[in-house]
Amino acid sequence: MKFKYTRYGRNMLRPIIPVEVVGRQAVPYEVLVDSGADISIFDVEIGTLAGIDVEAGQPSTLVGATGIEEVFYLHTVGLKIGDAVFRAPVGFLPNMTKNGYGVVGQRGFFDKFIVKFDLLKEEVELKERK
Repeated sequence: MKFKYTRYGRNMLRPIIPVEVVGRQAVPYEVLVDSGADISIFDVEIGTLAGIDVEAGQPSTLVGATGIEEVFYLHTVGLKIGDAVFRAPVGFLPNMTKNGYGVVGQRGFFDKFIVKFDLLKEEVELKERK
């Protein structure tokens, strides 16, 4: 599967791809493919829209680039990317809507796909691990 990078402003390109978060219902969402992220982090609102009782998840904390510690709620949820459907751990973090997208990381994404970034072609390619 190949996805075009998304352009932000004049000079910023990001590998953002569409996914569906599957709970009681499927909710479309965009995520940044981030090889530096340990796990996937999505906005609480997306989990709620998918019918997930977000605060019933395992509370955990993360420290981002700013050094601020934040609480998120960890769940194992269904994800759909293209034709690939799988379950993965996802942390739901309040107030991520500022970015407009979530993040997929090492556990639950990079262990499911072989990922190739091609900045010059402005695309990211995913091959499902068998």
